[in-house]
Amino acid sequence: MKRNFFPFLLLAFFVFLGRSSSFAVPFEQSGLQPLAPNGVFSTFGASTLEAGKASAAVGFEMAKEPDFYRYSGHFAYAPTDSFEISASAPYVSDWEGKRSGFEDIVFGARHRFFSEGKYGPAVAYLIEVSPKSGRKEFSTDGHFGAGIIVSKRVGPVAGHLNFIYSIPGDRALENQIVLSGGLDFSAGHKFKILGEVYAKKSYYESKFDKVEARVGYRFLTTENLFTTFGVGFDLKDSTPEYRLFLSFTGVFPENKRVIKKITEEE
Repeated sequence: MKRNFFPFLLLAFFVFLGRSSSFAVPFEQSGLQPLAPNGVFSTFGASTLEAGKASAAVGFEMAKEPDFYRYSGHFAYAPTDSFEISASAPYVSDWEGKRSGFEDIVFGARHRFFSEGKYGPAVAYLIEVSPKSGRKEFSTDGHFGAGIIVSKRVGPVAGHLNFIYSIPGDRALENQIVLSGGLDFSAGHKFKILGEVYAKKSYYESKFDKVEARVGYRFLTTENLFTTFGVGFDLKDSTPEYRLFLSFTGVFPENKRVIKKITEEE
């Protein structure tokens, strides 16, 4: 029973959120985002890159009602096996057909202080900060945030829970809370099926105003390149009606294959 409990907890965790009142959010900041393979879409995993490795990603997002496009660049580097620093730089295009510009650039650090055991999960903390750097309509005058990440693998399924609390630089705004849970299922050697529930009490509302379900897949294109595709649907008030995600993530340096030569002695 213990082995099957964690995936069901991810779904039950969000049942109460759908009862909060709806609200039209002026703009939804994306914030710091995880890089494949250590995350789902916006949900972080407690795993980090191997020491000395780095990753870079480019992402594309299209949303419908409200209509906009988002292009983003991401970078991460791990000085140790349990500590990782990262950054995200999102650019919004054609928000409501007339506004384009950068969001605030976000810098973050993630440290796994408890490794996964036979029954216990891996646990990490996340700290993020952004200076005031984006266009006025897409900026919160910077922010500071902190959160907790819990991950557990059961067979081919890995589950992740995130709680992130953020304080905006603009004190006229509300503090933001993000609760998210994600699953990745290893359907093959180079292929994963992804699922995520993402809930947010945004900077513009005192109650949870977004509960979104996301599904998709990730595959290993080459030895060090991950391609992730997904679609999201809002479960509260269809804002947005749907969104599409596409990202490409490279991890470097690439692992070198060790080939042993066997010689036959006469």
